This record gives sequence, C-alpha cells and structure tokens, in this order.
Amino acid sequence: MTARSKPKKKPVARPAAKAPARPAPKPAKRAPAPGPKAVPTETAPTGTVFFVLEDDGTVARGKDPNLPRDVLLFLYEQMVQVREFDRRMLMLQRQGRIGFYGPILGQEAATVGSVAALEARDWIFPALREGAAAMMRGLSLTTAISQLIGNELDRCKGRQMPCHYTFKEGNYYGMSSVIGTQISHAVGAAMAARIRGDDVVVLGYMGDGATSANDFHCGMNFAAVYRSPCVLFCQNNQWAISVPCSKQSVSETIAQKGIAYGMPFVRVDGNDVLAVYAATRDAVARARAGDGPTFIEAVTYRRLGHSSSDDPSKYRDEAEVKAWERKDPVDRFRRYLTARSLWNEAAETALKERIAKAVNDAIAAAEAVGPPADETLITDVFAQVTPQLREQLADAMAVAGKRVNDGAFPL
Repeated sequence: MTARSKPKKKPVARPAAKAPARPAPKPAKRAPAPGPKAVPTETAPTGTVFFVLEDDGTVARGKDPNLPRDVLLFLYEQMVQVREFDRRMLMLQRQGRIGFYGPILGQEAATVGSVAALEARDWIFPALREGAAAMMRGLSLTTAISQLIGNELDRCKGRQMPCHYTFKEGNYYGMSSVIGTQISHAVGAAMAARIRGDDVVVLGYMGDGATSANDFHCGMNFAAVYRSPCVLFCQNNQWAISVPCSKQSVSETIAQKGIAYGMPFVRVDGNDVLAVYAATRDAVARARAGDGPTFIEAVTYRRLGHSSSDDPSKYRDEAEVKAWERKDPVDRFRRYLTARSLWNEAAETALKERIAKAVNDAIAAAEAVGPPADETLITDVFAQVTPQLREQLADAMAVAGKRVNDGAFPL
C-alpha cells in the first residue's frame, strides 16, 4: 500500500487586521516652575509642563524668579526685535528681494530665553529657528540681512542657504539644514571643551522632527554615558514641516525620552520666557558643575509656515493656530512687565520705533552692497587656489558672458 499525501487545503482569505485606534493626545499638565532649581525633574510626571507665567501674564503661585530689571528688559527687547526682523524679512522674500526665509513667529521665548541663560563663553549649536541667538551674541542686522541676500558682506559668500548664519566670534556654530546633525556636533564639541579644560557649556538645539533622526540617539547616548557638559534643547513646535508631533513618536512627551538614556529632563512651557530662562540656566549650571547633560523640551508652536516656501493651510487646522495665538509669548511677557511697572505704552512705542529704524537702516545698507567677487567661487577649496580651479573659473565666466554671481536665488 503506497503512502498517499493528503490534498493541501487552500488558504482561507482573512480580512486584514485593523490597526488599533490611536487615542487622542492628553492635554499637557502644567505645574509652576519648581523653586530655584528646574532640573533634574525625572521624578515629576512625564506630561507635566513647568511654567512661571499664566497665559495672561500673571505669576503662578508666587513663583516669580525676580530677575534683575536689566535682564527682564533685555529679554523683552530681544523678543520684540526678532519678531520685527522676522516680519520684515518675510516681506522682503514676498517682494523678491531675498529668496528664502524661515520664520520664528510664536517661538521667540524659547530661543531668547534659552540663549540668555548662557554665559558669553558658552557655545551655541543652532537648528533652524535660532538666528536670533547670533544677533544676541553680536551679529549685526546688516550682516544678517547680507547673508539672506548673499552679497559681498555675506560671511558665507553666497554659498549657504539663507538663514544659515555663522558667527564664530559669538561662539555661534554655522547652521546646517541636514536634520539632527548638530546634535552630535554639540555633544562632541562639549566633550572637546572638557578635554581641553575649558569651562564652557554647549547648548545644542533641535526640532521635534530631529528626535526621529539617528543623530538624536547617537548624541543623547554619548552625552549621557560620557557626561558631556551640554544642554540638548528641543523646540517642540508641534510640526516637522507637515508632519505632526503625533507621527514622530507615540511617547507621551518628547522630554521623557531622556529616561531611556539615563539623562535628567525637563518639559517647559516654551512660550513662557521666564520658565525657559530658569530651566536652561539650571541645566547650564548643572553641566558646568560636571554633573552631565540635561534634555529640555520646550513646548511651543510655529504659527507660520516651516519656511517661506511652505503653505501650512494645506496640512493643519486654522483653529489650532488661533488657539496658540492666545498663548503669544511676547504679549504674555509684556503683561508681566506692565504689572510690575517696568513697561508702559510710551516705552513700547519708543522701542518699536527704534527697532523699525534699525531694521530699515540695515536693509538699506545690505541692499547697497554688490555681489561677492567672482574669485570667491574658487577660494576656500584648498589652502592655495590651484591652476585647474583658475582655469575652470575663466571658462565659466567666458561661457556665462557676464559676472557669474549675477542673478537671483533660485527659490
């Protein structure tokens, strides 16, 4: 009797399993900034957002840090200046006078508050919306606008994307559009400073989208293991271009990612300049004391497009934008200063007039400057310009029939 194989059963088609419904994000819990030290906060509930100011500018539960008057006014003036600069540069782009701009509207407190908490010797590694940091460190408005134009005064000689400032004298590292690369750079620079015996701290920025990049893991892990004297600062503005934060991570918060690396973390209201200042100041002090890095998530919102090339109305609800407008960082801080009798309408008018004139003068000065010299196309490639490069430049100029640097930015 021969063995016979049983006929194979035909596979039964099964309906595809439905993905489990994603729960709606829980509203963030808020708690006043915790006394004199804002970090470490790994024992706090992970969703807690620390703040000092209520949305109306009043101080939460007597937690006013009582910063000196000159510090408070400096914070406010810088926030107003970057907002006006932002507004004017976007207008220049729409008029075709510059090719590209990345606005900061809504994120002024996160940038200004964190940078102001550093000491002059500390270094800044920006992501995209920290151009104000360079100006706070001494980069002139004319030089900043020249970089947007790409003219002869542009420190990058027209080779970099607009908004990608570099300012070595102010310990401000040149920005890169490659997402997340500055995280590893910031951590490494901090380690180099420690090895050299330099008493400096490095502040490295990122957006919420950068926490999905490989450099985030590499930088966070290295910083924690080797106790790099740095502060890693995430500006969570809710959108990585058109990708919402909910599609970047299923974690309740970005801040709690510090747990996986054994790193202290704090989640702060990024629209509260006093809370941002306090959290960053304490993290910087911790790093300088040799206690290692801190991870800060500043919860804020980008109210305009990712850049002047972006239309956010295509991917987000305008009602969301309106809700965040009511949390405006500049308005909130102005109410606080007014309540303390440190500010009034006359001071506001005088400040805005002074800033408007400074920006107008800087625009006029930058637009009066010609393009970079043709020679700059081949310099800075080698220590000595090679004969081959000179030949290539001559060929390019002969083909173009005009100055090779004439023309507009292509965006």
